[in-house]
Amino acid sequence: MNIASTAILALAMSTDAFAAAVGKGTSLQKPRWSEALRTGAIFGVIEALTPLAGWALGLTAASFVKSWDHWIAFVLLAVLGLRMILAAARPSPEDQEPAKPVRHGFWLLALTGFATSIDAMVVGVGLAFLEVNILQVALAIGLATFLMVTLGVMVGRVLGNIAGRWAEAGGGLLLIGIGAAILHEHLAAVA
Repeated sequence: MNIASTAILALAMSTDAFAAAVGKGTSLQKPRWSEALRTGAIFGVIEALTPLAGWALGLTAASFVKSWDHWIAFVLLAVLGLRMILAAARPSPEDQEPAKPVRHGFWLLALTGFATSIDAMVVGVGLAFLEVNILQVALAIGLATFLMVTLGVMVGRVLGNIAGRWAEAGGGLLLIGIGAAILHEHLAAVA
């Protein structure tokens, strides 16, 4: 696997995390760079570890991971997206905009990061059958995700200032859409 292939793979693996990060940024009260970097680091580390885990699973669990990855990703993203939509729809006192948190909890970010990295685990399983430097590929995926998620949170900040609750609901719909697209892609490939 050459450098260009690794870079393209890394970028492709980070796009769904970017979309999720935009949603996370919209649901925060004016996220700062420190929060964007923290979110990027959490997503990046998870996104770097999942291809390593997939690679390690390799031949022994390839059929299990491959047959369920799309369902796992869909359920996790749908639940997180629905949670965001419900939070945006929840009426606030005197119809004012509800107070947004300054930062997301670690476990919420880790769960979202894991949900968007299931595909990277499957890529890791596939890479187990090729002659590649898995550490180099995993680091590239983690770095690309770190950069894209950091940027995504800050893009979400701008969208959040413009659209408020609607942006949060849109971010939730986006997460559900990503999960549905992953599910559709895998089910269509089987048919």
